[in-house]
Amino acid sequence: MKKKQLEIMLEQVEGFSAPSAFLEQYATPATIAAELLYLAFMKGDLTEGMVYDLGCGTGMLAIGASLLGDGEVKGFDMDASAIKKARQNAQRLKVDVEFVCSRVEDVCGRAHTVIMNPPFGAQVKGSDRPFLTKALEVADVVYSIHNFGSYEFIKRFINPAVITERYHAGFPIRRTFNFHKKDIEVVNVEIYRIENNRQ
Repeated sequence: MKKKQLEIMLEQVEGFSAPSAFLEQYATPATIAAELLYLAFMKGDLTEGMVYDLGCGTGMLAIGASLLGDGEVKGFDMDASAIKKARQNAQRLKVDVEFVCSRVEDVCGRAHTVIMNPPFGAQVKGSDRPFLTKALEVADVVYSIHNFGSYEFIKRFINPAVITERYHAGFPIRRTFNFHKKDIEVVNVEIYRIENNRQ
């Protein structure tokens, strides 16, 4: 499947019915999801065993991973309504993904790859840290989306794990909450590939 095909398919994934500002529930745009997932696919990280999507929301990354790869995919999110919507999205796109209602701190097991779009920490400072910590606890390779300019922090936080790839992208956020001033705000983000040396 080509990246553009994947993006078109992911446009069918429905977002949050009642998003929470506190949880920073912004739907991952299909363009960004396809970028991250295609990088993981080309690196062989979606075909070498279990894939976890931490903070999966309504399933964008997990469903895309299942469309591209042939491994087992699990998505985890603490929001039961998001998990319900994720299951509906997976059924619509005819993929087999297991979705689990769980706080990120309670995720257990082992994965080859973690894919995630964690909170950026705009509402609660440091809210991306539990996601990075858990990802490095459970997986060999991590793909994650963060605010532009996070490189030095992430490099220090994940040590001795290492960033092997870093890509800049524009992340369009639609007007979702009362404090949004524009219909669409494009936020500069970075997509990271991290190899875990903590094993």
